[in-house]
Amino acid sequence: MSSGRGRGRIRRRLTLGAAGLAASLLLALAGPGVGSAHALSGVCAGHKVRVLPFSKGRVDVFKTRGYVCVVLVAKRPGVRKSMSVSVQARGSRAVRDKGRFTHRAGPVTVHAGHRCVRVTGKISGRGVTSGWILC
Repeated sequence: MSSGRGRGRIRRRLTLGAAGLAASLLLALAGPGVGSAHALSGVCAGHKVRVLPFSKGRVDVFKTRGYVCVVLVAKRPGVRKSMSVSVQARGSRAVRDKGRFTHRAGPVTVHAGHRCVRVTGKISGRGVTSGWILC
């Protein structure tokens, strides 16, 4: 007679094999463009709720579970330029990323809860300020 242990191992291996096959199938269906198409949105968690465009670029605003994340993206990447991006929840100090970057500044994240936030972004002296949003 065979023991129950042997059948348990076989069952476990079949289950793991099926799970691996399912994961491979999902990755194959997702295709190679998934990572590249959403490369920037992967910088911040959540979904994009606003885009604040200006002459030299844009500020993308993301929100998830009470957190707000912002990223400044240059319209013409390449040469290092002075960039800054900040987000401030009402009643709190602004959180900022400032420096000389080639493509983007940020991400910068704050916990806003249900409070309004103010977003600013600048590239080489030109920029945008949102005023109080997401109230």
